[in-house]
Amino acid sequence: MQRSVLDKLLTVYGRKPVLEALRDESLNCHALHLADSNRPAAILSEIEALATSRSLPVRFHSRRELSHISRNAKQDQGVAVDILCPDFRSVEDYLQNPAGGAQRRLLALDGVTNPQNLGMIIRSVTAGTIDGLILARRGNAALGPLVIKASAGTVFRAPVLHCDALNPALTACKAAGASICILDGTAPESLFQRIAEPFAVYVLGSESEGVSAATRELADRQLHIPMRNGVESLNVAVAASLIAFAPTMTEPY
Repeated sequence: MQRSVLDKLLTVYGRKPVLEALRDESLNCHALHLADSNRPAAILSEIEALATSRSLPVRFHSRRELSHISRNAKQDQGVAVDILCPDFRSVEDYLQNPAGGAQRRLLALDGVTNPQNLGMIIRSVTAGTIDGLILARRGNAALGPLVIKASAGTVFRAPVLHCDALNPALTACKAAGASICILDGTAPESLFQRIAEPFAVYVLGSESEGVSAATRELADRQLHIPMRNGVESLNVAVAASLIAFAPTMTEPY
């Protein structure tokens, strides 16, 4: 299978999530994976019947092989389905074939491990004016059932840009002309005051530690979200929503 196709696949695991995915005709399912040791069950029969009705390839595996596909042996329940997500791509592919208008904006996550937060971030990115979400496979929550549920299913339409690790991807973005912007409550410049640059990557850190020291070293700008009434910080998903819907502003907030 070509790498470009693999980058667009999202594997959903677990019997109920797989059943829901197969029932959703708007999703482009690629292949169904079943453990050959599964015992007969009504839900499995329905899953296989839906796969057959959609002319979907059904592949049988050992439990060990299936765990490599689902990457979650404890929760896959012997079932997984590959879904083709049209706007998934690698960071490398995006930089070689950029999408967006004259001003490109990406959001990158540096250690967001809470699935609920990640799902809500994905929902905001999909709905807002962000051209892509840089999501490193290491350091962030995996795109599992909890993330899919929190995203209200928007993950399948989200412009996700995959990479193995964040900082090499940010370095590549800088080499392509991007300005790396991190959020910091003590920064002198407001997110809503700065003039948007032709290509900017906004980085949000973990829920507890914020942006890592290594990522800070790559930053070109530090921005804060102005807050009142003694509020010191916002939930990372709320901050992502503000970035996703922030217009280009040059006037003070």
